[in-house]
Amino acid sequence: MSHEDWHARWREGRIGFHEGAPNALLVRFLDRLGLAPGGRIFLPLCGKAEDLSWLRAGGFDVAGCDLSRFALDQVFAREGLSPVVTDGAVTRIEAERLTLFEGDFFDLEAPTLGPVDAVFDRAAMVALPDDLRGDYVRHLSRLAGGAPILLVTFDYDPARMEGPPFVVTAAEVEARYGATHDIERLSSEPLAGILAERSGGGREEGWLLTRR
Repeated sequence: MSHEDWHARWREGRIGFHEGAPNALLVRFLDRLGLAPGGRIFLPLCGKAEDLSWLRAGGFDVAGCDLSRFALDQVFAREGLSPVVTDGAVTRIEAERLTLFEGDFFDLEAPTLGPVDAVFDRAAMVALPDDLRGDYVRHLSRLAGGAPILLVTFDYDPARMEGPPFVVTAAEVEARYGATHDIERLSSEPLAGILAERSGGGREEGWLLTRR
């Protein structure tokens, strides 16, 4: 999906990927990330996810990155915040334990992002085609350092549905992360809702990735 396609989806309201509630796997397994009160968690390709607000309400510092300023502005409006905006290679938008970056994920650098204690990836790896996922994992590792990652993936018959979200199998998780991380599958449940209808069935899986 091109940058313009992503912006068009937000302008036209074609955002079926937006859950409208905190992600169930995040709620269920947040404690496995070992975040201390005030810890900082990063959500790549975050959109306007309710996860951002839920984590902030839980007392964590929250950072996210997305191409769509339209989406990010809605997060601050939802929180009733008036952020400070700083232009750069990516635009920094910040207020009261919430720091969002508008721009290409691959243009975000570790000194700009700042410290990361944990990562929640629900909609980033699965949003990217196969030819970008290797670059994504390498760049995320540079940004996150040794921080643990809670990853959500989908496995279904790709002949039944064209992503995104794309299929990311257990074998791919191992291939992308196995050399650097211990991998624990936390959950594997049948797909539900519109994704199950579109794909003809499959599984949603949650993973804990711990840097060795």
